[in-house]
Parts: sequence; structure tokens; C-alpha cells
Amino acid sequence: MSADNRGNLVFFFDANQSARSVPVTIDSSRFGALEVPEEAVIEFPLGLIGLGGLRYVLLDRNPGSGFHWLHSLDDHALALPVVEPQRFFSDFALVLGEEDRELIGAADLSAAEVYVTVRAAPSPADTLVNLRAPLVVWEGRGHQVLNTAPGAELRVPLFAGGRQRPAASS
Repeated sequence: MSADNRGNLVFFFDANQSARSVPVTIDSSRFGALEVPEEAVIEFPLGLIGLGGLRYVLLDRNPGSGFHWLHSLDDHALALPVVEPQRFFSDFALVLGEEDRELIGAADLSAAEVYVTVRAAPSPADTLVNLRAPLVVWEGRGHQVLNTAPGAELRVPLFAGGRQRPAASS
């Protein structure tokens, strides 16, 4: 992925990608016109709590920052900041009930991608993440699940004093 001369994200296909791969175009109100590979689309069959739409794509607008945007394909004005919790909380644990494990379908959850939503604020010290309801992505499908691990709170500061906050102890 790279940016074109207008700063729009552009995904490039390599010769090894499937011939059936067709780019999906988004006219994002936040990022402008985007093309993403069909394989990058994540379907959330049960949707996301409090939000419409079932199809999203992860955008990495600032590589290396740890922040991504979960952008709706159904509502071009909807983009949520998300992070991989392990990057910011060293002892993050994901504990799921049997129903959520079956819903995800991964034999080994460590192979799935896990993201948490970010509630941004003007001050980094006020930026919060939701460790209680992470997004688990496996083979093109995403599910917002209930994390029952100790310390998996609904509103957890992402930064303390502008620095990465270590994980809360259990």
C-alpha cells in the first residue's frame, strides 16, 4: 500500500494475487477516494455494537504508529480508530466463552488478529480503549466479542502522561 500524489491510500496488487481479485472503491469522507483489494474486506456478519454496516476494511494511515482505521464500506463517513492491544498492553489477555470461540472458528486464537476500539481525545492522557469488547478477525470475518479476562475493562487509558501505558495487573 502507498499514497498517490493526492495523499490517498492506494493498494497495489502483486503478480501472485488471485486473478479474481477486484479492487473495491471507497469514497471516504475522511480520506478521499480509496481502492482496496477485495481480500482486504472484513465482513462482520453480526455487525458492531451500536454501529451500522457489515463490511469494513483496516487502513494503516501512519505505518509504525500502531493505529489503524476500521473503515466502513457501507457508510463512507464511518471510520473508527483501532489498535492491537498487545502493542500497548504487554499482559493483554483474551478470554472468550465457548460460544464466541465457535463463532470465530479459529482452532488457535493466537492466529487471529485482535483489535480494540479507541476513543480519541484532545489530550493523549484522556484517550481510552475498550478491552472488554475487542474485535477478532479471522479469515476475512470479524466479530466483536466479550473478553472475560481479568482487567479487560470497558474504558482503559491508552496513554499515561503521553507515554504508552503498561498493562494493568490482574
